[in-house]
Amino acid sequence: MSLANGRPYLAIPGPSVIPDRVLQAMHRGSPNIYEGHLIEMVASLWPDLRMVAGTTGHVAMYIGNGHAGWEAANANLFSRGDKALVLAVGQFGTSWANSARAMGVDVEVLDFGKSAPADMNRVEAALRADSGHKIKAVLTTQVDTASSIKTDIPRLRAAMDAAGHPALLAVDCIASLGCDEFRMDEWGVDVTVAACQKGLMTPPGLAFVWFSEQARLRCAGADLATPYWAWGPRAEAEEFWQLWNGTAPTTHLYGLREALDMLHEEGMPQVWNRHRVLAGAVWAAFDAWSAGNPAIAMNVADPGDRGWSVTAARFGAPHATRLRDWCETKAGVTLGIGLGMAPSTDPAYHGFLRVAHMGHVNAHMTLGALGVMEAGMQALEIPYGPGALAAAVKAVAAAA
Repeated sequence: MSLANGRPYLAIPGPSVIPDRVLQAMHRGSPNIYEGHLIEMVASLWPDLRMVAGTTGHVAMYIGNGHAGWEAANANLFSRGDKALVLAVGQFGTSWANSARAMGVDVEVLDFGKSAPADMNRVEAALRADSGHKIKAVLTTQVDTASSIKTDIPRLRAAMDAAGHPALLAVDCIASLGCDEFRMDEWGVDVTVAACQKGLMTPPGLAFVWFSEQARLRCAGADLATPYWAWGPRAEAEEFWQLWNGTAPTTHLYGLREALDMLHEEGMPQVWNRHRVLAGAVWAAFDAWSAGNPAIAMNVADPGDRGWSVTAARFGAPHATRLRDWCETKAGVTLGIGLGMAPSTDPAYHGFLRVAHMGHVNAHMTLGALGVMEAGMQALEIPYGPGALAAAVKAVAAAA
């Protein structure tokens, strides 16, 4: 018997749930791309995109996903042979390093594993060792989507300043923008990369790069910046088509407008707080479950090192895969795979999963997903400790 025949809930870390308002805004015919309402509407996007990232700097938008955002950042930051220092705390830090390396950038990786945050003493030491200042930029994820580890960006900026190194700071906020607190200008970030399909609540298809005036000036001669990826024409377009280097992604732009309206209406501090509270409810449930089964545990031990948009956890192989399958087929809740924690050909792969709490999500969605997970553990006879749902409810009630 299946109880999944209702509205399904996609609790994977992107693409996230698309609000009805966004879907309705996108449900329209193709507009005139040469004059009129579309051009006026797009002009209204830029102030709100700056608001979400906490910057007064430049914004470039691309048709693409988060990987396209990496490539855009790489192309404008570097010339062939330039050096990057990449902080890897999971799958996506490593992947950004690989992207830059494939484009001809000399990449040094500081790998901190998949369960621990970046060690800022190691970062400072690596920068001090670069006495010739060959490192042009430090690249990091704010929240690695695979491991759910959060990097403390103000502390990273402080480590760079303490080392007296002039490197630019570039931050991947693909999994965190619109979920975790982020203040680009205040925190001294030079380049921010994001995409629309997670905290920005829009179907996949748009990537964004915010960049400071300092980054624009220091990277003006980057020889990797091809006509399509160059951020200058997009951020300082004289003609509407230059914003996209061709035809505009019209339907996505209407959806993005509605999503930004929703964020503006709620207010970014409240958006961040909502994600913090819902993440805390998930963590409270896992703490209770793990008390009865040591195989159940969150990937990141310290709550201060966890992102507010996604929780990576282990259940012990093969129970994570069994639980994911049960939740989807029996109850209509789709959980995320344990991406990057083990190869899919490794039996250990079946011991990890992720629970997303990003974007268009509220208390009943998160509490409902936790309830389904506990029902699945009971049905599959996976041992777990008691009191998880009560603990999650208490976390929500205390905050509300």
